[in-house]
Amino acid sequence: MKFLFDLQHPAHLHFFRNAARRLEENGHEVKFTGRDKDILRELAEKLDVDVEFFGVARPGFLNLGKELIYRQIRLWKIINEFKPDAMMAIAGTFISALGWIRRVPAYVFYDTEHAAISNFLAYPFCNCVFVPQCYNRRIRWRHERYEGFHELAYLHPEYFRPDPGIRSRVGLGADERFVFVRFVSWGAGHDIGVTGLSLADKHKIVESLSAHRRVLISAEGDLPSELEHLRVNLSVEEVHHLLAESDLIFGESGTIPSEGAMLGVPGIYVNPLRMGYLEELRDRYQIVDLFNPDEVNEALEKAVYILTEFDRVHWRNIGRQIIADKIDVTAMLCRIAEERPYSRYAQ
Repeated sequence: MKFLFDLQHPAHLHFFRNAARRLEENGHEVKFTGRDKDILRELAEKLDVDVEFFGVARPGFLNLGKELIYRQIRLWKIINEFKPDAMMAIAGTFISALGWIRRVPAYVFYDTEHAAISNFLAYPFCNCVFVPQCYNRRIRWRHERYEGFHELAYLHPEYFRPDPGIRSRVGLGADERFVFVRFVSWGAGHDIGVTGLSLADKHKIVESLSAHRRVLISAEGDLPSELEHLRVNLSVEEVHHLLAESDLIFGESGTIPSEGAMLGVPGIYVNPLRMGYLEELRDRYQIVDLFNPDEVNEALEKAVYILTEFDRVHWRNIGRQIIADKIDVTAMLCRIAEERPYSRYAQ
């Protein structure tokens, strides 16, 4: 069988790459297509994954509309040539309508409730939407819920082993303690109309956390010159190894603290947008705390408390409990690919 995976973001490659490898091992043919966004091209090169890139992600409704038309024209041609038996994507913005028109099943995976634009463009047309059990919005179209998190497709211990050698590669001592701070650019489609931390807030965060641990910063785009020396210089495929070594993850990204939780690392999320998976990590596992940007002082108070009372065994046990409670998401992806209906191209 032939399977097409369309990528819109670097995290999507992480989500699908283990399933694609297993499908290839089982004798199937896979193809990745992708939009040129953030570090996706660099990540694909580092992981030695062949991705056909077209379309560049730019902020704004007008640019999204232009890209939608352009990418669907290219995908139409690829479907003609590759003749996939099924297509898969996170969000499914670009494949769902095409799949409906061409009678190629499109299976969509998502965990971001507030992404109204992509949900509107994908959900009505795809064969099925798969969302975590904790997804807290009603879906009117065909969907299934599963007991898992996206991040377990690549951070489940079946596929990921932290490498403590990452410390020396970023200039950390063997026992040096640190906080991983993440700032985002607010350029995604679901970020339109939303703003995050101010420059003053970023300075306050770094100053406060630096009093307790070394601070390493990961940021989309530019940092203020006075903070640039704290930016972590690390190959993109190695970030998860660094997360596993940190004492705390603090920042605006929803994905990073969720990844940390899978690895048994506590997280502080400062962002007005709420997702069901983060709320479950807060309410059920108490490993992530959620704050709005105007609650920076409260977020820092909680961060200092965690660092002052830090108990690595406690947090690691929570990470192990998450793994025990949830499914192997990669195994689920392979079952969907091999057992669901195929397209008119299927032999």
